[in-house]
Amino acid sequence: MAGAWYGTPPGEAQEVTISTKLFVGNLDFDTTRAELERLFSSVGPVTEVFLPTDRATGRPRGFAFVEFTDASAAAAATQRFDGFELNGRSLRVNEAQERRPRPPSSAPAFVDDWQPPEAMSFHRGAKPKGSRRNLRRKKRSL
Repeated sequence: MAGAWYGTPPGEAQEVTISTKLFVGNLDFDTTRAELERLFSSVGPVTEVFLPTDRATGRPRGFAFVEFTDASAAAAATQRFDGFELNGRSLRVNEAQERRPRPPSSAPAFVDDWQPPEAMSFHRGAKPKGSRRNLRRKKRSL
């Protein structure tokens, strides 16, 4: 996505902090919250395990978020469990990133083309309304 840009501008200094929340990817769909909590608590005290589910099917989506009480435990878990095999799958563990801000729902599919509603020109005569039959009837009656 050329043109779309999120985060800290390249010229600005970024504050380096180690997060206590980890992203755990490439999970088997049968992996449970209790299994993850038991696995990650071997490194340090776990505050929360969040296993998102699919809205339509209700089954897990294949990733989770694990939050620790301190950053050193989170760093140790990243070192220990990145590439660790659980239920036949190699886990991908790294620091969780903040969610990118979504463009407004009225925005086009491509972020590069998005403009605020004030800049767009909406006027009545842009495209005729109605079915083809009604449009032809209107033209004949003129």
